[in-house]
Amino acid sequence: MRALISVSDKTGVIEFAKALEALDVEIISTGGTYKALEDAGVKVTGISDVTGFPECLDGRVKTLHPAVHGGILAMREKPEHMQQIKDLGIETIDVIAINLYPFKQTIRKPDVTLAEAIENIDIGGPTMLRSAAKNHKDVLVICDPKDYTQVITELKESGGEAGGVSYDTKYRLALKVFEHTASYDAMIAEYLRQEGDIPLPENPTFTFEKIQDLRYGENPHQHASYYAEVRPRAGALVNAKQLHGKELSFNNINDTNGALDTLREFDEPTVVAVKHANPCGVGSAGDIHHAYLKAYEADPVSIFGGIVAANRIIDAATAEEIGKIFVEIVIAPGFTDEAQEILTKKPSIRLLALEHINDKLPAGQIDIKKIDGGLLIQDKDLELYDDEALVVVTKLKPTEKELEDLKFAMKVVKHTKSNAIVIAYDKMTLGVGPGQTNRIGSVEIAVKGTGAADPDADASGEDISLRDLNGSVLASDAFFPFDDCVTAAAAAGIKAIIQPGGSVRDEDSIKRADELGIAMVFTGVRHFKH
Repeated sequence: MRALISVSDKTGVIEFAKALEALDVEIISTGGTYKALEDAGVKVTGISDVTGFPECLDGRVKTLHPAVHGGILAMREKPEHMQQIKDLGIETIDVIAINLYPFKQTIRKPDVTLAEAIENIDIGGPTMLRSAAKNHKDVLVICDPKDYTQVITELKESGGEAGGVSYDTKYRLALKVFEHTASYDAMIAEYLRQEGDIPLPENPTFTFEKIQDLRYGENPHQHASYYAEVRPRAGALVNAKQLHGKELSFNNINDTNGALDTLREFDEPTVVAVKHANPCGVGSAGDIHHAYLKAYEADPVSIFGGIVAANRIIDAATAEEIGKIFVEIVIAPGFTDEAQEILTKKPSIRLLALEHINDKLPAGQIDIKKIDGGLLIQDKDLELYDDEALVVVTKLKPTEKELEDLKFAMKVVKHTKSNAIVIAYDKMTLGVGPGQTNRIGSVEIAVKGTGAADPDADASGEDISLRDLNGSVLASDAFFPFDDCVTAAAAAGIKAIIQPGGSVRDEDSIKRADELGIAMVFTGVRHFKH
């Protein structure tokens, strides 16, 4: 029996080779692996002695040869195959242990060049792995050092014969190879697509690494796992460090990701509270303490059991306020020692620190939705609107302060499930109406949700007691199909509206706003989120 071993990850390879040698397996190897085995005292044959041809082109060509692939691909139960390789002077290769050039580790280096990345694309390794996996009935193929022990155990039990290893093991190892090589190729394709700034692919391939299995998915009867991109950007959620609390759940991760999407819209100190993937309270202020107070006062009912995301370090004063209620997660760039001491007294809260939390998403990001039998892929919605393209469509113009609040509200409504309405004042949400099947329903929910504000609260140095919403503004993620939304807004005391426009009935809404003394601005940019 012969084994070909050629690995970049040499974990456990010396022990594996020695165990094969003890079973009278002849070992063939290449390059650095050959030297490592020889230095360890393993009797090893160089690949050039098998092929009769020297390694060439800086090692780019060494195993792409019939003496290698004929020995792997020959079907042992076919007499004509066995006669052919005998006539050609080719011997069978019964065990293949290969892992590939470190392309992933190479592209993760911050200063990697395109030429360096390309040089670390393995050619011969995937070819041998795929050949062996195709012929797994006859050939043991190993691409993961974790499988060395199982292979040696079964080889010993079978008296050192590859045919004695169970078919289940061979099948599992072959499947692992095709998953591994598919992931490897997808990683290369994705890297080249990003480096070349190529838009949506014709034949999309993506590769991810499992971070952990989760207890369950959205519900206890659903299986779930957590995966990371091979090269996630620094500010990605998968790079967050958990400082305290129990394991994250599927819903925790999904909701926290939604909170971060909203938080990235803001540069000033801001806190975003999220419940069931929708913002329920958002506040911006001069410091993170007052920003949290605004987010809390926006809806102290919904924030309970929710996610809190902050774009500044959590200090002791903010931690004291957060500690007064139950929240699932607090994610921030960091926590002062005192703040961490305060919050870790609560065993159930999860604390996540994410450096670069304020980094904006680069261009070229995509959204993926799985549908039955396929995928929907789109550019991620990274635009808010162009300030120069804003059009005041009513006789009354919004004040500078109202324009600030309108922009604030639009940043939040962009990340609220459609149909979406957000009411705000002084950079604080006062009502959020998400996900209704008609837009007037979302307006009514946003208006009714304002009873949360405390009349005596002083979150930002200014009065935020606006139970009747007098002086507040409203943002809509899409146009108003009828003028009923304007009527309801005016009745609640709203003084300015921002929306994309584009309805065939825009004139009805504009006319109604003029009649009711409301300023209205069109952005020309819709922000549906389904």
